[in-house]
Amino acid sequence: MKIINSLNNIEQIYIDNQFSFEKWFQYIDSINPDLKQLCFDDYNEVIKSGEYTFEKDYLPILNNVLKDLNLRNKMIESFESTTKNIEETIYNKLGRSVDVVVLLYVGLGNGAGWVTNVGKDTYCLLGAEKIMELNWCDKASMYGLIYHELGHVYQEQYGILERDFDNNRHKYLWQLFTEGIAMYFEQLLVGDFQYYHQDICGWKNWCDNNLDQIKLDFTNDLDNMTFENQRYFGDWVKYKDHSDVGYYLGTKFIHYICKEYNFNDILAFEIDKVEELYNKFIIEKIR
Repeated sequence: MKIINSLNNIEQIYIDNQFSFEKWFQYIDSINPDLKQLCFDDYNEVIKSGEYTFEKDYLPILNNVLKDLNLRNKMIESFESTTKNIEETIYNKLGRSVDVVVLLYVGLGNGAGWVTNVGKDTYCLLGAEKIMELNWCDKASMYGLIYHELGHVYQEQYGILERDFDNNRHKYLWQLFTEGIAMYFEQLLVGDFQYYHQDICGWKNWCDNNLDQIKLDFTNDLDNMTFENQRYFGDWVKYKDHSDVGYYLGTKFIHYICKEYNFNDILAFEIDKVEELYNKFIIEKIR
């Protein structure tokens, strides 16, 4: 595991306190040239949806990385504290290590956490601008964020994380499954299966009280779910005025599966098995 904080001398990507694409390209190339196109393509996909603009939705949070020194320093301190013994923690809990580069960087709003392959290496990308926007800069939030993303790495290296599907039902059912695995991994390392890093202002209690309805609505939405209309994954969308409800539902799904299967054994499940178990899960009522 390699840990990189690339926020030293972050002033280099700004001109007159304004984010500069040209300077950012130089900055990201200095880390790994292959990251540039990856981040830019992800940014363009969102912009092309027509729902967001650079000036309104991206520039303010990118500029805030430079502007809010206190919050940035808090984030860096939490990052360094969280990653100090993280490899040992994973090994002690699961008896396995993960081979990954954990990078704290300024992206293009690509997300607070993102796991992807860059060349021959697996990266856990932690976007400073999104972490600061979400105010996940304290140690507890940083633990949750990094543990969650390393859960994706764990599935990729000991199972199968990415699959291609020709229909939206399977695509978003698979996302529910993989996000649930990452959440379960996060809870396992924290040592608390009631822990959700999203639990702010009664979020978990609301989800607990509405689980049956969440199951029903997610199931009804599955066949017609798209990037543009899905309302379950990401802080930028809301289900009944609550963000990240898909992560809660995915976690409950994995808890249901792990009543019968060992966690390590489910990491390479085929989509047919996932769908079979999901169909059983959605009819199980809260007890």
